[in-house]
Amino acid sequence: MADPWEGVAADGTIMTGADRSRVPAAFEPVLADAASFAAGCGASLYVYGSVANGTVRPGLSDVDLLSVDLADPPGVGQALTARYAGLCRAVEISPVTAADLAGDSDAAYGNRVFLRHYCVHLAGPDPSGTFPAFPADVRAARGFNGDIARYHQRWRQALESGTADEGLLGVRAARKTLLAVAGLVSVHDRTWTTDRAHATRRWGEIEPGLAAPLGTLFSWATAERLPAPEKVRVALAGDGVVAAVVDRFASLIGLWPGDPQVR
Repeated sequence: MADPWEGVAADGTIMTGADRSRVPAAFEPVLADAASFAAGCGASLYVYGSVANGTVRPGLSDVDLLSVDLADPPGVGQALTARYAGLCRAVEISPVTAADLAGDSDAAYGNRVFLRHYCVHLAGPDPSGTFPAFPADVRAARGFNGDIARYHQRWRQALESGTADEGLLGVRAARKTLLAVAGLVSVHDRTWTTDRAHATRRWGEIEPGLAAPLGTLFSWATAERLPAPEKVRVALAGDGVVAAVVDRFASLIGLWPGDPQVR
C-alpha cells in the first residue's frame, strides 16, 4: 500500500510515514528476533516499507529489513520467514555495508536518503542519526534510480542468455522501472513520491503514448498476472517501454556516471 504520509515537507525535504510509533504491535516479535541476530554480530538493522509506516497487511505483506554489515542476511531472512510464516509472506533483508553509505557517489547518497527517510532503526549503531533531512530534488531521485540503465542492460543480457525465468524477470523489471517513473514524476511535478500506482497514472497523463505499456508494467509489478515471455521481451527491447523510461530519466534526471546510455 502507498505511504499516505509521503511527500514534501514545508522546508522542501522528503517526508514519509516511517516511524517507530507506527509499527503494529503484532510485528514486534519478528522485529525483536531480527534485532537479536544483528546484536549478536554488531550489525545495524532497520525496518522499512509497510511495517515501518503502519500500512502492513498481516499475512499478505513482507517484512522488509535493511542490514548494515550483517553476517548472512539471506540465512537470517530464511530463518525468520519460516518462523513467522503465519504473520507475513516473507522476511526480506536488503544488505548494505558501511562503505555503501560513505562518499559522494550517487549510490551512497541514495543509500543515505533511504536510510534517513524510509527506515526505522531497530538495533546496532545508527549512522542515520547524523544525516540531515534530505531535499526532495533531482539528486535524491538520481540516487534512488540513476542505475536504471544498468539494470536495463542486465535484464536484456539475462534474456539473451536463455537461462532467465522471463516471467519473474518481467516482474522485477516492472517494479524497478516504475520506481524510476516515480522519480520522473517527482522531478517533473516538483513533488516526491515512490508510489508506483500514482507514478503510472501521472506519467501516462504527461506522456499518453506510454500510458498503456506503463499500465502493463504495473499489472506485472503488482503480480496481478505473471507476464508472458514474449511480452517481457517486447518491454525490454531497445525500442520498448523500459528503454523509453531510461531515455526520459537520462534527459530529465541523469544516470549514474559510467552507466550505459540509451542507444
